[in-house]
Amino acid sequence: MHVLLFATAAAVAVVAAARSTWSPCGLSMLSTITPLGERGRGHRFAVSALWYLAGGMAGGCTLGALAAAGAWSLRGLPPAPAAAVGGVAAVAALASDLRVGGFALPGHRRQVNERWLDRYRSWVYGLGFGWQIGVGLATYLVTAAVYLTVVLAALTRAPAQAFAVGVLFGTARGAAVFLGSGITDTSRLVSFHRTFTGLGPRSAAVVHGAEAVAAAVLCGAAAGAVGGVGTGLLVASVAGLAGLGGVALRDRRGDPTPAVPVPPAVAAAASVRP
Repeated sequence: MHVLLFATAAAVAVVAAARSTWSPCGLSMLSTITPLGERGRGHRFAVSALWYLAGGMAGGCTLGALAAAGAWSLRGLPPAPAAAVGGVAAVAALASDLRVGGFALPGHRRQVNERWLDRYRSWVYGLGFGWQIGVGLATYLVTAAVYLTVVLAALTRAPAQAFAVGVLFGTARGAAVFLGSGITDTSRLVSFHRTFTGLGPRSAAVVHGAEAVAAAVLCGAAAGAVGGVGTGLLVASVAGLAGLGGVALRDRRGDPTPAVPVPPAVAAAASVRP
């Protein structure tokens, strides 16, 4: 059970970090910290990107410390109840991301201050932006899977493993900056963002699937060997029906997640026509 909780938390952390790249801050970083952008500021992309990655890892350490504190406080919780709480949390995260019945967990729309790019050296904005991105909770939340990552990490009831989950999340978020390593001119910037933006709904679907699987696996594990299979199938069925509802909603209205304000740099790039 302990290994299952840790593996689930780690998997959700990676998926949540990947999906968060489609947030305004994630898109902004992929349009500004690029070979093209850093050259214009007189900096080297590799150096700025490595500082950003370091900041992301530091942010992940901060998130991991929060999760580790939760794991320490829950160290006396038996495995089955821990898995049950994790399963319920996964269902709640999925319902929030799909806006089932209008339900949504609280969030905020804070973005990084892009004025730093013109005011400070690359190591300052690299570390600063990276930390804010890597901690997960300091900027715009595009998926409830970020919350779920912290909850599942705490439910491992092992501070060291909970900390590792946080570091994994921050590292994955920080490493996303290297996706823009091929953006060396404006035409590649436009092409990249057109393609990347088009993949947004698919990234949302992956998160929904991961949340559904986490709910089924953890609820099934909590029910034990006898009822585990039936409980897992029940939760998976409910999650699947919710997912179908989300697909139908996306077909009618677009991505079921709330409208995300696009950073100015990305909007300007998307408006260019070759």
